[in-house]
Amino acid sequence: MEQAQPVGRRRSIVLLAPSQLSPARRNARTHTRKQIRQIANSIERFGFTNPILVDQDNSILAGHGRLAAAQLPVLCIADLSLADRKAYVLADNKLALNAGWDPDLLALELQELIDLDFKLDLTGFSLAEVDIILDGAEEASPAQRDSPLDKVPAREGAAVTLLGDVWLLGRHRLLCGDARSAEDYIQR
Repeated sequence: MEQAQPVGRRRSIVLLAPSQLSPARRNARTHTRKQIRQIANSIERFGFTNPILVDQDNSILAGHGRLAAAQLPVLCIADLSLADRKAYVLADNKLALNAGWDPDLLALELQELIDLDFKLDLTGFSLAEVDIILDGAEEASPAQRDSPLDKVPAREGAAVTLLGDVWLLGRHRLLCGDARSAEDYIQR
């Protein structure tokens, strides 16, 4: 199996058969059959203008969807008409937007980059987006459900709130009642 052999920080173009490439073990990006078909249609029309990127072990860094959509790469773009070039610029950007994310794997990858002190803005995600992704994964985590903060404390003494009581919480009201009973919703 031929290996990609970078020299220092240089990149090199190598021709590898698709069978020589290994998908990333944890690829957080997902592709539907419809989206892969869209990529294939784009490759058929415009050629294979966006190469698959691999590391020194031929593990895919970027291009899982392109690999799934392509059999043989083609890098001839000189004969595109003006309309084709314009359409390709739009298609190349839009097709990437049609892919989805595996939120758990994405959160895992981002957290590992944080742990490695990597500058996350280089991933294209804003820090606010990273926070939202990590918070969402933490809230969805089964381990989070066992958090001490979620435990209902044991009741000590008599209950303070009784059926029909309404608590004012700022501008909000909290009713102790039965959600299935219209009578409990009467304005108090």
